[in-house]
Amino acid sequence: MRRTILTILLLLIFISVGAHPWKPRHYVIIDSDGGIDDLKAICMMMASPDVRILAITVSDGFLKAPAAYEKIRKMADALHHEGLPVAGPDEAVALIARMLPSETTPVKFVALGSLETAAAAMADIPSFTSRVNQLFWSNSGLPGKDGFNYRSDPEAAEKVLDGTVPVTVTGSGGAGFYDKGLLQNIGGLHTPYAAMVKELINSMPSHSFVYTAFDEMVPLLLHFPELFTEAGEEDKAIYRTPSNVEGLRVAAFKILNGETVDRMQVIRNMPADTAFYMPDIQPFITEIRNKCGEDEWTSGVIANELHRHLGVFAIIGVKMGIRAREYFCTGVDEMTVTTHAGSIPPLSCMNDGIQVSTGATPGHGLLAVSAEKPFFAAADFTHKDITIRITLKQELADRVSAELKEINFIHGLDSDIYWELVRKNSIKYWLQFDRHEIFDIEVIN
Repeated sequence: MRRTILTILLLLIFISVGAHPWKPRHYVIIDSDGGIDDLKAICMMMASPDVRILAITVSDGFLKAPAAYEKIRKMADALHHEGLPVAGPDEAVALIARMLPSETTPVKFVALGSLETAAAAMADIPSFTSRVNQLFWSNSGLPGKDGFNYRSDPEAAEKVLDGTVPVTVTGSGGAGFYDKGLLQNIGGLHTPYAAMVKELINSMPSHSFVYTAFDEMVPLLLHFPELFTEAGEEDKAIYRTPSNVEGLRVAAFKILNGETVDRMQVIRNMPADTAFYMPDIQPFITEIRNKCGEDEWTSGVIANELHRHLGVFAIIGVKMGIRAREYFCTGVDEMTVTTHAGSIPPLSCMNDGIQVSTGATPGHGLLAVSAEKPFFAAADFTHKDITIRITLKQELADRVSAELKEINFIHGLDSDIYWELVRKNSIKYWLQFDRHEIFDIEVIN
């Protein structure tokens, strides 16, 4: 046991030293039965930049698979992750087989319900046991015969527990995990995932189970294993129980706020003190951050510093890149981008915003500027084997372009008044333009 623990610690040290600064530690495929604790757990994994969800499958359990599919698909779409693959039981194994070779990093399989899908994938996908290096299962202990998720499909559970993929099991964090303090803290977050968890809890406030963390223990264990004890072991399966519930409440808050990796490379974070910023933008900072999110705010600041002036199309590029990442439920440096904005300002300024918000820079070999005319406010984003085109709605593109032309006609590019008015318009549109409303999205491949 000591040798095993030492090996794991050395491996973690090696990974933390050698890892790409933006590459997540956890690439996961999730299987769910659609329970409310499943949805909260999925929200937590979506919120963490240290987790990349490759796909979600559903199986019978708390809900029948068709109902579970509808709940998860609806939630993913509501969070603007329309491109995240979700499959019912008939397509689950095929989806897993397609996603496993798409990622070079070993994959973790997360079972939030029964082990029906995991057993089927083990049996039907030859590469499953070599590509999946660990399986996390939510259940009430080991061997698990009294657990609901075990009873949902005992035969599948025994096959998986007898298999070659190491299994880690965890379960309840105790009744009342979502206490008044945690709920208040979550309510103060301006992230879509915190808002969704709050909405799920508020959907059935009189039911005690909604305040209990059960499946949520899996993402908590992924991120904060030091807050769990190794409570029992049977064959290749290990059962981990929470050892610090108050610490796990703090951890849940951190995950929902995206505080699982260092997002910046030089500074720790973007200053919250509005006095740090230029006077003309100070009155709008808090509203922009709360409405658009920290990711868009940070990318917008960096993009405009790179761009050397505050520009409307640079802001539009930031919003477009963040929207593409949302669509695929992915992070930076994980897409290739071809823009159709050309190389002539002001339209081409969009390219700078896209670079910063996606990490798809020429230096990374991930950004190309199409030479094909006509140029327009659009870009093609490719993730895995899917390409989407995101285009600024024509009426908005016409409005922005007309305003810039008018300012240029009246004042000229060499006028200080021109750049002051451009800056004023940029701040206005940064706040007014909702990235979920200003674009048309088309799947082109």
